[in-house]
Amino acid sequence: MDDRKLKINVHSETGTLEAVLLHSPGAEVENMTPQNVQRALYSDILNLSIAQEEYSQLYGVLSKVAKIYEVRPLLEKVLGHEEDKAALLRRICVAEDATEYYDRLMEMEPKELARVLIEGLPAEINTLTAYLKNEYYALYPLYNFYFTRDSAVTIGDSVLVCRMANKVRMRESFIMEAIYRCSGCFECRVTDANDFQSGDSPVTMEGGDILIARDDILLVGNGARTSAKGIDFMVDRIRKSRPEGTCHVIVQQLPHSPESFIHLDMVFTLLDRNRCMIFEPLIRKDSAYQTVHITIRDGKVSGIRTVSGLLTTLKRLGMDLKPIICGGSDEWDQEREQWHSGANSFCIAPGQVITYARNIHTLEELDKDGFNIIAAGDVISGKAAVEGKCAVTISGSELPRGGGGARCMTMPLSRKKVDW
Repeated sequence: MDDRKLKINVHSETGTLEAVLLHSPGAEVENMTPQNVQRALYSDILNLSIAQEEYSQLYGVLSKVAKIYEVRPLLEKVLGHEEDKAALLRRICVAEDATEYYDRLMEMEPKELARVLIEGLPAEINTLTAYLKNEYYALYPLYNFYFTRDSAVTIGDSVLVCRMANKVRMRESFIMEAIYRCSGCFECRVTDANDFQSGDSPVTMEGGDILIARDDILLVGNGARTSAKGIDFMVDRIRKSRPEGTCHVIVQQLPHSPESFIHLDMVFTLLDRNRCMIFEPLIRKDSAYQTVHITIRDGKVSGIRTVSGLLTTLKRLGMDLKPIICGGSDEWDQEREQWHSGANSFCIAPGQVITYARNIHTLEELDKDGFNIIAAGDVISGKAAVEGKCAVTISGSELPRGGGGARCMTMPLSRKKVDW
């Protein structure tokens, strides 16, 4: 990374990627047992070495097309400034009931402290209170941090730091807020949804539920992780930031179970200016889950109404999207491949996406639509180039066990403008 600040600039899901924020899974993933799988929000325990091999394919492909920023060295930069270090540690220790560890953490060097804040801090069992807590960790590992999408969202030239639905992920947001505000690497406005919220506040949102369809159209999932109050919070910020003109927030309600429906990007992602990947039973067929269109005009909410569906509403707004069906035509295959993040594609340029190789029926649908299927290894070795309409496939036997795909693992920082 050079010393120049990167201007945050994300106005779509499909503009050519220029910079991205990643976090490679490390020891924090391995610091998990069957007892804390549920606490970690995972569906299974990961094999770290295999997960890292798979992740290296994602990293390798992205390094060919964009500038990569990494969470850990950025966090070390923040922790190199005593005031910023103290502010972040106070916030973490208070939120996680670990204030007795504050002085010990303050004494750590930035590199070691960054490791501890990500990989976890074992508890000292030297008081009755600590003994009766029966907790191995004072600060739990950030098992989900390789899903950088969720804890903060880049919208335009701004960053929304999310208020996560589960306390085990709260520290991710605190770290992201510190990175964007204090690392000295980014130029952006920062809104922290955690500010002025009580511990039991119903305001929650996560980045997997937030998609920028177009500069004037935001898509938001309303389900287990993003609440109606959280969406109201976002609408209020949009309203205040756009005193002129018209913009649209389209809300898609989601089931709270099974866990594969955790975010909107698990059932809907954009592939191109005029293409999207969908889990058909929820997005296109009749279902009990509403689609709500919120219109903001000249800084005021001018309308809220139930509409006939996501695709129909987008078409009405000038985005006529051809849906590619996750899992193909068979409902059994649709359910299996949606479970393994088949709909969770990450767009690196219009008509160019990264997705899992395991979802063969989804890849067949992409192939039928003219996408050239390319193995990540061929891109990394130079045997194949990312050009034209293509889907680059990464291995996915372990990474999907954490509950996400290529979009979940990537936080775009800058994209080129889309020629609509």
